[in-house]
Amino acid sequence: MRRALRALGPADLITAANAAIGFVAVALAPVDPAIAARLILLAGIADALDGIVARRWGGSEVGEFLDSLADVASFGVAPAAMVIATLGGAQQVGVGIAFGAIFVGAAVLRLALYTAYDTNQAYTHGVQTTLAATILAAGLLSGVPTVGLLSGLFVFALLMLGEMTYPDLRVRDAVVMGGIQTAAILAPMTLHSIFPRGLLAWALAYLLLGPWFYDGAEGKRS
Repeated sequence: MRRALRALGPADLITAANAAIGFVAVALAPVDPAIAARLILLAGIADALDGIVARRWGGSEVGEFLDSLADVASFGVAPAAMVIATLGGAQQVGVGIAFGAIFVGAAVLRLALYTAYDTNQAYTHGVQTTLAATILAAGLLSGVPTVGLLSGLFVFALLMLGEMTYPDLRVRDAVVMGGIQTAAILAPMTLHSIFPRGLLAWALAYLLLGPWFYDGAEGKRS
């Protein structure tokens, strides 16, 4: 315990909380997929916050490795479990498990590549795990049909390992996104799900337009 406390900084404690939130999302997904979706969005806020804290007060030597490990739980396993929990029928669940396994495997590979090559860059190759998880969670809260969520697992597995480069989010944009995420978490049903739908639109815009039109220069979205 003492060794861990000496090695970890404030940002690392937030990252550990991110992993814990991811576990809770996985555990609650079979009970209520919507709660799991809200927890995934909460983990996204923690993921953005740890980067801001690390830049402000400095990171630790284990930070970049810890971040990717936490993201496997929150943005790999949790979204897959959330989508599978919405499925009905043995055949549909079987496809969901297969797609979920592919999604989690792709997320692990993508995060390993990110840690090895992109940590100190102002951009990253392939769709970020946080972005994929955010779109899936916001999609569920927005009422996207189950077949859309199921297809999303497979599509994002391919996109996470793609060659498209995505600029890192600027701090101000991460803060704005965090505000929309917070509203989607606290009031997902308000005004016909306006906040999850707004978050979904924002995330899809970045997914489709970010590589060409977004001038990012700071931040991290692993």
